[in-house]
Amino acid sequence: MISMKTNKLTGPPMTLAWFIWGLGALFYLAGFFQRVAPAVMTQELMQDFHISASGLGHLSGLYFYAYVAMQIPTGILADTLGPRKLLTAGCLVAGLGTLLFALSPGFFWAGLGRLLIGGSVAVAFVGLLKLSSSWFPKNFYAFVAGNALSIGLIGAVTAGPPLRFLMDTFHWRQVIGVTGVMTLVLGGLIWFVVRDWPQEKGYPGFTKKIPTPASLSVRIIQQGLFNVLKYRNTWLLFVIPGGIVGCILTFSGLWGVPYLITHHQLNPGRAAALSSVLLIGWALGAPVFGWLSDRMGNRKPLYILGSMVVALGWSLILFRENLSLSQLVMALFVTGFFSGCMILSFAFAMESVPLSLSGTVSGLINMGVMMGPMLLQPVVGRLLDNNWTGQLVNGARVYSLDAYEVGFIPMMAWIILSVLLLFFTRETHCRQIA
Repeated sequence: MISMKTNKLTGPPMTLAWFIWGLGALFYLAGFFQRVAPAVMTQELMQDFHISASGLGHLSGLYFYAYVAMQIPTGILADTLGPRKLLTAGCLVAGLGTLLFALSPGFFWAGLGRLLIGGSVAVAFVGLLKLSSSWFPKNFYAFVAGNALSIGLIGAVTAGPPLRFLMDTFHWRQVIGVTGVMTLVLGGLIWFVVRDWPQEKGYPGFTKKIPTPASLSVRIIQQGLFNVLKYRNTWLLFVIPGGIVGCILTFSGLWGVPYLITHHQLNPGRAAALSSVLLIGWALGAPVFGWLSDRMGNRKPLYILGSMVVALGWSLILFRENLSLSQLVMALFVTGFFSGCMILSFAFAMESVPLSLSGTVSGLINMGVMMGPMLLQPVVGRLLDNNWTGQLVNGARVYSLDAYEVGFIPMMAWIILSVLLLFFTRETHCRQIA
């Protein structure tokens, strides 16, 4: 069992480490909030910007396009410039992008705001993982990464019923605008408090401080990317978590609430709460899978088990029409909990490459993670539009159960692919094998 009482002789005080890490985690929370917020404002956005399901899918997807595009640069910058500068800059741009989205007069400016938000919060998780590797013991890494995801998912849950409640009182633009101001303030706190290494605050580190290059060149970027792509696990773990996260964020982040409203006869608030059950399960499962993996000394068996349960859970949620409400709640929670297995991707990948490339490989894997919702959200929207029967409610399209079942097929296909690819990964036994 890992001691929580690490002192100055062996590393920084754990209270300080958790505080430094916590500020970065708050930014990750804000990014997750922005990621799934459109799910509870689908009607408002479709009405305000006069868009269909495809348009809404692309508006939400702009966040993911920018997020994915930034992952490789973010990983390399985390290894070169350090997480403090990245997290500060990310907060400032995210705050401005959020304000632009809240004040946007039309689809173009709203899309630009979402693009800025996605590109800037892209640095949050990789920067947080980089802080985790320098401020915590090595055998704490998967557990800390799991807690990072849990903190982020608090933001996602906040974007469910609490956001819906606020929107019933205030206009959605006012609520989103306040979150933009809060993100700007957080950027200032990170700059003044966070440091990349414990040694910068006068404490011995758990690992030797890796010097950053004097300048960043195209050659350094190309070399870092080329080096991580030499390893088989990098390629496999780029694809695998995208299926798990893609299903969760396509459902809870966009199409789950209208699906539950239409086909389980729930009001918007209750549908948002039910969708949040999935995220709550995910938040609880991630640190458990991280802790179990660290404790057992392996990654692959737990990951395979978790992904199999996830595939079974989605088959019930999406294609079993006669589930009772209690059965649906249980299926959502169990599927979310076992989806926490995807957090093992980061420790798994980091152990598969040299430690000096931990940020680069984390960025690449996180890029794969977000490829799931980036591709699935608009694809599901397009399939829904293709199978729309012409029904409208308050100016917004309503889709039939048959349309949803066709739209959800790509989600099932990817999660099944993830299960199959896991059998080809190379076990690291929780140690650096490269």
